[in-house]
Amino acid sequence: MNQTDLQAKERKKKMKSTAGKIHRLFLGKLFLCFLLMDLVIGAIGFGGMAYVAEKKALGSFSVKDTSMDFMVEDHTLSVEFTRGDETAIFTPDPDVVDVVRSLGFSLLGMQAGLLMWSFLFDRFPIRRKLRPLREMAESAQYLTGLDWEQEKMRNLTYAISHIDAESGAPRLETHDSELAGIENAMNDLLDRMRESYREQTRFVSDASHELRTPIAVIKGYADMLDRWGKEDEQVLMEGIAAIRSESDRMNTLVEQLLFLARGDAGRQHLTMEEISLSDIMQEVYDESVMIDMKHTYELQKEPGNIVCIGDYAMLKQAVRIFVDNAAKYTAEGDTISLRVGINRSRLCPYVSVQDNGIGMSSEDVKHIFERFYRSDVARNSKTGGTGLGLSIAKWIIDRHRGTIEVITREEIGTRFTVFLQNAPAKEENA
Repeated sequence: MNQTDLQAKERKKKMKSTAGKIHRLFLGKLFLCFLLMDLVIGAIGFGGMAYVAEKKALGSFSVKDTSMDFMVEDHTLSVEFTRGDETAIFTPDPDVVDVVRSLGFSLLGMQAGLLMWSFLFDRFPIRRKLRPLREMAESAQYLTGLDWEQEKMRNLTYAISHIDAESGAPRLETHDSELAGIENAMNDLLDRMRESYREQTRFVSDASHELRTPIAVIKGYADMLDRWGKEDEQVLMEGIAAIRSESDRMNTLVEQLLFLARGDAGRQHLTMEEISLSDIMQEVYDESVMIDMKHTYELQKEPGNIVCIGDYAMLKQAVRIFVDNAAKYTAEGDTISLRVGINRSRLCPYVSVQDNGIGMSSEDVKHIFERFYRSDVARNSKTGGTGLGLSIAKWIIDRHRGTIEVITREEIGTRFTVFLQNAPAKEENA
């Protein structure tokens, strides 16, 4: 008998042993169940008998004042009841005793028969149900001990070691149909790693570029102040204003970078609760009217309080980003519209920000939520910005399991609409 047969025999023996343990455990539980049932039936029967006997002997039933003594004379059971000075003896009807005895023996016989049946025949169904597990174990053992051809292993090792990581699209190619699954899995992993590396490289490059500009401006004005600012007050004030402006821009950029870094690391926590979208839009509207006098703002609210589940501060920040973005690309005097309500087709709350600005091309819309992305028109304008605002807004809305709809036309304007989750309905008190 070879090693494989010995292992199969050993697994079969273990499976039988497992089936036997399960069978014995089942028999033990069945026996305990029958025993408990007998005790309960006996207690109920004894209590009922005592109640009937005492009422017949003394005319009434009393647990506290009555004592019972059992007597057996000539194979006949009698019960003597004593209550104070009153004594009575009750002898059960022999026919009733025979019926009770017959029922008891019948019940015990049925239980014994069930235990015997289970002992003799229940082990086979258990083995039948455990057979798929045995077959699974045998398959796993077979796969574990499967010997690969040396040539295939050499081809796979060679293909992995010769992947060109410096090429534009490194691929694993074995040209072996039996290794196609490993090849596809490895290539998918390489694609994801390459895309992640490309995004990280672009992120670092763009961040460096954005930081280089304000640093260069600050350095230039510092040199100018060192040369002429000591005597010329106008140069001094101009330099201070420029340095302050670029410092604020750098501070905003660093804060946005830290926000996204914390979000990517899972350390940006949100407090999810029932909040009022109507209040958020009212606050953003009031603040926009107060700080931006170059544009006209209008707010349209549906009747009632529009609520959703979310983080109040985070959602307000996202709306604020959309409003600031609209103000940057809208001519002075034009109108920016804010809306909040319930979308009838999706049956969910929404907020929207619409402008009459420069709009975007269909190609730009595909990338507006990418970090540091700004269209050529935006880069050539004097609007400033870091290209991170919409990325942050997208991150916030995604964490709220919401969706953003963008409708835009060049030279006509853009509308951002955010659809959010409903707040759970509150039960009314009856």
